[in-house]
Amino acid sequence: MKNSFIASGSLLGGLLASACCIGPLVASLFSIGGLAFATALEPYRPLFIGLTVLFLGVGFYYAYRPVSEEDCGPDGECSVPQNRRTQRVMLWVISVITAVLIAVPYLLPYLPI
Repeated sequence: MKNSFIASGSLLGGLLASACCIGPLVASLFSIGGLAFATALEPYRPLFIGLTVLFLGVGFYYAYRPVSEEDCGPDGECSVPQNRRTQRVMLWVISVITAVLIAVPYLLPYLPI
């Protein structure tokens, strides 16, 4: 439950951090001119990026924290359960998507559109 909340918060933060630049671009691609209000989010972009990094940091902490002794088997073997592997993979996927969303406003001037 915690990991899905953290992953959702990270992805939402990345979307909000890039909303000032992606919103108008997507709106213009679909011939929708009314989404220019997304540029009003530009002053809050550093805050959204900071929240995104914070959520991702907490997510990585929970995904890679050491396994407690009570979670280990009776023989002392501490294998990583399948659901924890899935959570780690999803965290990395969301981290890559978030990094791309954060980088888009900086890369837009160099894209041939």
